[in-house]
Amino acid sequence: MNPIHIALAVLVAFIWGVNFTFIAWALESFPPLMLTALRFFFTAVPLVLFLKPPKFNRTLFIYAIGTFVMQYAFVFTAMHLGASAGLTALLLQVQIFITVLLAYVILGETVNRMQIIGMLVGVLGLGVIALNLGGDMPLIGFFCILIAAIGWSFGNIASKQVSTQSALKATQEESSLSVVLPTTQKNRASALSALSLVVWGGLIACVILTLSSLIFESTAWQVATFTQASIKSWLSLGFIVYISTLIGFGLWAHLLAQNTASKVTPFALLVPVFGMATSVLLLGEVVTWWKMLAMLLILSGLVLANMKIGLGREATHN
Repeated sequence: MNPIHIALAVLVAFIWGVNFTFIAWALESFPPLMLTALRFFFTAVPLVLFLKPPKFNRTLFIYAIGTFVMQYAFVFTAMHLGASAGLTALLLQVQIFITVLLAYVILGETVNRMQIIGMLVGVLGLGVIALNLGGDMPLIGFFCILIAAIGWSFGNIASKQVSTQSALKATQEESSLSVVLPTTQKNRASALSALSLVVWGGLIACVILTLSSLIFESTAWQVATFTQASIKSWLSLGFIVYISTLIGFGLWAHLLAQNTASKVTPFALLVPVFGMATSVLLLGEVVTWWKMLAMLLILSGLVLANMKIGLGREATHN
């Protein structure tokens, strides 16, 4: 990854880390499925009217259901049930290891020796959390977050496939026209493609989540829910929609299109660092020795996973 891509990956990690605090504030006024549905309604509208849709196929639906529906419906539910913002941010990073494994199996991307060691060290950190369930990480919340991580992992692979297909189509069109576009134009096209993926994927997610909320949270769908929601919750929803979703996932999809998943996804291990720090500063979460140990192990896994000592089959993408 070049320095700009590394900087963007760190920026996304920061945005997503801080986002857990905003989620906690938004959940003070809205139930979890409704909040998730609102998130993706405002993600899609009105941008869906201006962005060309990606190809509607199974991959797009897997991306929308995995990354948006499964991940956030279960994360929001876990936090609604008592999972703290910092621990949720930390535990959710099991998706990194699942994504790298899926990228190896499905996409044929290389996984080197140090990445394997890094994943094992990171899993030890997640194991520390599992041994300390209770309090600000209830058992049901733990399982909800694991389901969310699995959904995000499949969404990452689908995002990679959709973005790669779009890039290949653009290259073929460019070749047929015998035109060589400047790098800046190619990057702009890639960014728009990534944003389109997030917006249209959000529209699909919004429909599924709204129906789910109407079924499981029917009593919340009344005018009073919206009129009595606090300004803090509305502003938090704004951050979740425009900063975390549109900017965060747009950049993430762009990075996955330009690099292998095994190089991009380890940066998500920085999310719990930012998430834990902001939850301590803004929500008053207590930092215990085992939380620090879990974070240390996960950060060590990030460092090891990014060391360049190759082992394994050739990657099919650069």
